[in-house]
Amino acid sequence: MRDHPQSTATLLSVNVGLPKDVAWQGKTVFTGVFKEPVSGPRRVRRLNIDGDGQGDLGGHGGEMRAVFVYQAESYRYWEHELGRDDFSHGQFGENFTVDGLADAEVCIGDRYRIGTAVFEVTQPRVTCYRVGLRMNDPRVPALLVSHHRPGFYFRVLEEGEVEAGDAIVKLASGPEQMTVAEVDALLYLPGHPRQQLLRALRIPALSPGWQGSFKAMLEGEAGGGNAGLVEVSPPPAWPGFRPLTVTAIEPESDSVVSIRFADPDGAALPPARPGQYLTLRLPSALRNYSLSSAPGAAEYRITVKREPQGVGSGYLHTRLAVGDAVEVAAPRGTFILDETEAPVLLISAGIGATPVLAMLHALAAEHSEREVWWLHGARDDAFAAEARELLAALPHAHAHVFRSRPDHGGRLTAAALAALDPPRDAQAYLCGPGPFMDELSAGLAALGFAAAHIHTEPFGPAAGFTPGIVATPTRAPHVPSGEPGTGPTIEFARSNLSVPWSDDYASLLELAEACDVPVRWSCRTGVCHSCETAVIAGAVDYDPVPVEPPGDGRALICCARPRDGVVLDL
Repeated sequence: MRDHPQSTATLLSVNVGLPKDVAWQGKTVFTGVFKEPVSGPRRVRRLNIDGDGQGDLGGHGGEMRAVFVYQAESYRYWEHELGRDDFSHGQFGENFTVDGLADAEVCIGDRYRIGTAVFEVTQPRVTCYRVGLRMNDPRVPALLVSHHRPGFYFRVLEEGEVEAGDAIVKLASGPEQMTVAEVDALLYLPGHPRQQLLRALRIPALSPGWQGSFKAMLEGEAGGGNAGLVEVSPPPAWPGFRPLTVTAIEPESDSVVSIRFADPDGAALPPARPGQYLTLRLPSALRNYSLSSAPGAAEYRITVKREPQGVGSGYLHTRLAVGDAVEVAAPRGTFILDETEAPVLLISAGIGATPVLAMLHALAAEHSEREVWWLHGARDDAFAAEARELLAALPHAHAHVFRSRPDHGGRLTAAALAALDPPRDAQAYLCGPGPFMDELSAGLAALGFAAAHIHTEPFGPAAGFTPGIVATPTRAPHVPSGEPGTGPTIEFARSNLSVPWSDDYASLLELAEACDVPVRWSCRTGVCHSCETAVIAGAVDYDPVPVEPPGDGRALICCARPRDGVVLDL
């Protein structure tokens, strides 16, 4: 809808700043959040303003987030709310400090002329800890969301020059008339009405990242948490651990065995989803093993390779016997076969075949009409006969097995994958050693696969995500330095580490960081859900309380403290 041009606001200040290293909580952050006012005209270009830059281009900057806008009225609101009088323009990391353009009035897709440049509103602020760093108040990221004052981004439609004092002239209104505050709340706050999600997705100007989040929310499952912010999994079928009985131990090759578990009283086990894993509490270790059985099977089956120094695999291969009881946590995981009709690539190496084998079982059980590609690199014949039988039940199956020996065609590589020319609209599921997944994921991306269609499952701890933190040499997870705590035991299942809790830590995230356990986070105040982690056993309390709770059986570790002993999937 085209409106008559009208002056709705004024540009009070143009603020710029290049990224720099900043000390924060014993770490170094590379950030461009520190902006300072400049005088005179400044050229606004497609990606930013002359003299400006962003430190973390994954969360800030780019064409859809070229210019960040914040309002003088919100300055006055926060001065009163926080009891402060030390604000200056650029305080909230914004490029434009404006008079007018309230978040509750400006809509996604609105267009404005400022100076000789033309802009379009694309999305609210991305919630991030760095605005808390700039404000010297870690609560700020959560407060901006809960008080409906996030600020917003402009895309530059026409490059030009701007200057403090320029009038802001509205040129057009966005379709659907959804305000910045409304769209921000739709993603971050509880309550995600379907009709509102559909409205947001009808706004062409809305940035692709937010469109992807809203699409994921439409497809999410009840009880699974906020699918717009984090990959979610179905709620666990039972809390903590329960004893299951070993019913069979079957050799698959010289170094691989499959182990079956059943309920000791003969009750049916809750069905797992194809791709999920079990956590086993063994006498000397906690271990995660992917389910390799059909999702609706009466028993659970895991398949384990004997590792030379593997404590868990050594026990399962040499000491476990049929009839033994093992403490097992419910099936978990976000590496789950989708339920679309898209082609599917099941890509694995070695024992990494186990979760994708469960997916193959699920596809074969329903005689799926999907185009299914089975791509596996192996040294031996484990799973070969089973995979052939399952593939025979699929009318549109492609099988390519790579032996990691020169006389058998060599290993599965990105080049070999490209030569096969898989369908670009496929959903790809990869499991195997880290270097294998890194190479094949990059190969898929080079072929044009969307990042959202490339799913990976690591053997051990998942890669950390700590935006803006300058990299330091990695260390294996360890007990933290200093006097040990006297609180309940915190177990990091993937890192094989048990640590007594100490109230010296403000959160489970801080304890994990002190132990060099790989973690993921962004806001650190219970908003963005980047730190959401499966709680295998135990319970937590929150301080502060998250603006929206995580899915069942999960916790936001950035603001969680243990209520009792806790086992985390980290």
